[in-house]
Amino acid sequence: MWPTDIEETARRIVADFTGRKLLIATAESCTAGLIAGALTEIAGSSNVFDRGFVTYSNAAKQQMIGVLPETLKAHGAVSRPTAIEMAEGAIAHSAADISVAVTGIAGPGGGSEEKPVGLVHLAAARKGHETLHREMRYGDIGRSAVRLATVRTALEMLIEQSAD
Repeated sequence: MWPTDIEETARRIVADFTGRKLLIATAESCTAGLIAGALTEIAGSSNVFDRGFVTYSNAAKQQMIGVLPETLKAHGAVSRPTAIEMAEGAIAHSAADISVAVTGIAGPGGGSEEKPVGLVHLAAARKGHETLHREMRYGDIGRSAVRLATVRTALEMLIEQSAD
């Protein structure tokens, strides 16, 4: 179902996090559950996957994971501050130890000069650690390609945030 590299990375996360008893939550906008889907494709993922929040709309970001209206108004949904609030909100609204959040413009429309198609902000939060952020500019490579590239980066960030 998934490209081999995504499946292998998800398998590695499930095995590692199971051994360390770490729980994951996702907060997804432009990927709309694909990260959760990649993780839960792996047998045994119920040991590490707590929940996924698909927060496609601004209202969902606010209601489900506590993104502040002021953040959305000042920076927009596709921004560093919003991604960080999404990741931290996923931790606060779940039993997870680690979360990853993504918000971006997959295309083909919706981009602007300031925020072009292919721009994605990702954040990974962990209890007791600094929240990580990445701004990715995948380019106008097609909607599916942007979303799959985002899944790859999100899984990498889960691994990075889990390092002790």
